[in-house]
Amino acid sequence: MGREKIRLGIIYGGKSSEHEVSLRTALSIMKAVDMDKYDITPIYVSLDGAWIKGDAMSGLLPESIASLRLTNGENDAEQMSTGLVRSSRAASPFSIGQQVDVFFPVVHGPNGEDGTIQGLLELSNLPYVGTGVMASAVGMDKWMMKTVFAQAGLPQVRYVGLLRSQWEKNRDATMDRIEQELGYPCFVKPVNMGSSVGISKAKNRSELEEALNIAAKFDRRMIVEQFVKARELEIGVLGNEETITSVVGEIVAAKEFYDYEAKYKGAGTELSIPAKVPQHVSEQIAEIAKKAFQALDGSGLSRVDFFWDEENDKLYINEVNTMPGFTPYSMYPMLFQAAGISYSELIDRLVQLALERHADKQRNVVDAESLD
Repeated sequence: MGREKIRLGIIYGGKSSEHEVSLRTALSIMKAVDMDKYDITPIYVSLDGAWIKGDAMSGLLPESIASLRLTNGENDAEQMSTGLVRSSRAASPFSIGQQVDVFFPVVHGPNGEDGTIQGLLELSNLPYVGTGVMASAVGMDKWMMKTVFAQAGLPQVRYVGLLRSQWEKNRDATMDRIEQELGYPCFVKPVNMGSSVGISKAKNRSELEEALNIAAKFDRRMIVEQFVKARELEIGVLGNEETITSVVGEIVAAKEFYDYEAKYKGAGTELSIPAKVPQHVSEQIAEIAKKAFQALDGSGLSRVDFFWDEENDKLYINEVNTMPGFTPYSMYPMLFQAAGISYSELIDRLVQLALERHADKQRNVVDAESLD
């Protein structure tokens, strides 16, 4: 008699500007998972926050799902969500928990990657893939992440953090400060967005003003970073308290920087895996990536992004992405594929890491009187 399948619930969609990215990630996982090992339950979170549970999938994906195309049409997101779910029953983690062994949340951006879904699953005492509440929240918050990196002594570029209210009340003074502390060019980013949404490169004062206005539309907190002429390198981290790293990859963006279009729709971007860099650079990246992961108390997976100033041989950590995408263009699985870990095996390891971490948490005493 063979072992029972693991019931895997994939949570995707969400109230986020990265809704479509999440749909693509979910479809990619569903098409790659080993159906001999898992029964899949799709759980769609709509743009208005409704939870919709689909019928369990225990074999090949239904043709209506497998045939979906990752196109860019106006109705693409609606078509994909309808096809993936195939149901309209209202649901929640509380009602689904008894039907699922472990959850794989792939809701990107705010209201998903930032610790909110992780907190909901923690309250329900349900195991899930990826980082916990704190690591997810800090990893999503670029300002707080940089504060943690600084405390851990990790090298990073100079930056200025500011509030939308500060910008709106003192525009000239804000731009004066940025010019004095960072100069041009510089990058302007909303603090709590992923997938390069809302990020702009400013080369002069008028572009800086426009960039701050754009970032302020996405978040009440923003950061502006010093520009460094550098190569963009990335590495994957896998594990809980003990971690391994992938090979190092390089992004050669067709545009001035690796934006949303380049990340999820190709847009001429080239990926070099493994990156053509000296061994000492690869080793240093792996070491810093593990330290950053540990500083956030990471678990499961993360992709860590770096800038390498080749001319001066200086390395700067850019950010940790605690829920990197699993789309056809995603770096994280490609980096581990190059390291000898297939996409299917990667999913297996992440699920096992989630179950191990959940089991470890069950050791915690919740009733102090029981110690007497």
